[in-house]
Amino acid sequence: MQLTIKEAAKAYLDANIDADSVLLLTTDDGSNKYSTIGGSCAIGDKFQFVALTAKDPAYEIPVDNNAGYQLWTSKTDALYLSNGLTLDRVHNQLALRDDSGIIDSAVGLVTYTAEEKSKLDLKKEMQTLGTRIC
Repeated sequence: MQLTIKEAAKAYLDANIDADSVLLLTTDDGSNKYSTIGGSCAIGDKFQFVALTAKDPAYEIPVDNNAGYQLWTSKTDALYLSNGLTLDRVHNQLALRDDSGIIDSAVGLVTYTAEEKSKLDLKKEMQTLGTRIC
């Protein structure tokens, strides 16, 4: 899988993540342990980058990119990604698109250290937020 990262998106990511971070490209639809939103209206159309201090073995598909990031996705998330994958920064938001058009015009960015991730209760947070979405 290949992702072209435009200069504006690279500048934003460089300013907000550590150079040695492991990045995940994942959905933010309630289907994984990093997602805090969910519901039928979000399936496959909300994405996020998750910056970690160590690789997560559940994300085993490397995403080649022109920015040199250690970037991974999962088999489940890869179902929503196709040819011509591009990340740009448009209207102060990260925008993910492919040959079919815009996939998500407001891609999130979350950062966790391994210790922080182990202390999170994302399921509880998702249940709280679930009353406010969809």
